[in-house]
Amino acid sequence: MLKKVVHLFFAIIGFALGYALIPHLFRSIFHIVKNPVLDSHLFGAALGAAIFILATMWLVNYVTALIRWVEERLKLSPLADVLGGTVGVVLGLLVAYLFSAEIRVIPIVGIPLQFFFSLLLAYLGLRIGFTKREDFINLFSGRLGNRDRDKEKERDKDAKERAKNQGFRVGEAKLLDTSVIIDGRIADLVQTGFLDGVLVIPSFVLNELQHIADSSDVLKRNRGRRGLDVLNRIQKELKVKVQVMEIDFEDIPEVDSKLVKLAKQLNGKVVTNDFNLNKVCELQGVAVLNINDLANALKPVVLPGEEMCVQVIKDGKEQNQGVAYLDDGTMIVIEGGRDYIGGKLDVLVTSVLQTSAGRMIFAKPKLLERAL
Repeated sequence: MLKKVVHLFFAIIGFALGYALIPHLFRSIFHIVKNPVLDSHLFGAALGAAIFILATMWLVNYVTALIRWVEERLKLSPLADVLGGTVGVVLGLLVAYLFSAEIRVIPIVGIPLQFFFSLLLAYLGLRIGFTKREDFINLFSGRLGNRDRDKEKERDKDAKERAKNQGFRVGEAKLLDTSVIIDGRIADLVQTGFLDGVLVIPSFVLNELQHIADSSDVLKRNRGRRGLDVLNRIQKELKVKVQVMEIDFEDIPEVDSKLVKLAKQLNGKVVTNDFNLNKVCELQGVAVLNINDLANALKPVVLPGEEMCVQVIKDGKEQNQGVAYLDDGTMIVIEGGRDYIGGKLDVLVTSVLQTSAGRMIFAKPKLLERAL
């Protein structure tokens, strides 16, 4: 029965084309005039239908198979999917119709462009309607807000269940990223007892660390091995609970993004010294513990007028300047200190400058102060 319907469809198309075109073809191409049979539109319609049926005999089976395949897919698809896709297609074609008049007036390519534009918007509408089908249904039923709240509750429940399975409570997890493991100071911080809770090392962070340790680049390989040694020290020597969590997010390629998502699920804190990851965590509302911020906060406070003894290491950027460093790495710029390079010098602090790169101290030799 379906084949007969397809044959009838092609016959109607051929009938319409033959009725409109064949008499004109006979008159213009074959120069046949005043022939009552060939000049008849009914004859042209019948001839067009016959030609179109014969020419599309090979196509009928393919069209029939396509229709049956679509029918089977629609039978297996839930009603929500069908309705969502249908609504999307209708909306896409409606938008295409609104722009059709402007597109059709484009010279030469106007009509083909209109066709492809309509096809594209129909496809996009189908995809969007199919993907957002549940939102459509909830929107029409007035349950969209309730659905979002249900998702939030379900996510919190999953986070508690995941944390319980790993042996710790929600909120006490400290997730270590690759940079802070390689840095190594996390082991000293844990040893002092200032970092409590459970140190969580996701499997994707461990895989990245192992990949760095296996790198062909010598510097990367050494950094990766240092990170593995730090983890080994934390697990064996320090009295802190370390949990390696076997989890991965296949749809997220970046390790930092995976770490942020896992921190959201566990309601934990990310331990890092990466400036960019720090900013991402702040934007995503994830608590973050930055080792560099802690180190800067623990640097001793130096006030103008204080005296200190430093060793001048090198000359500065400006003339007669010398540069020294404190034990914590703070740079001291000494006016007139170039002559004392290589030796120790008593200096007086003149000013302290806090920059994004850290703290800088400006000083001058104490001998000059005495001379004045």
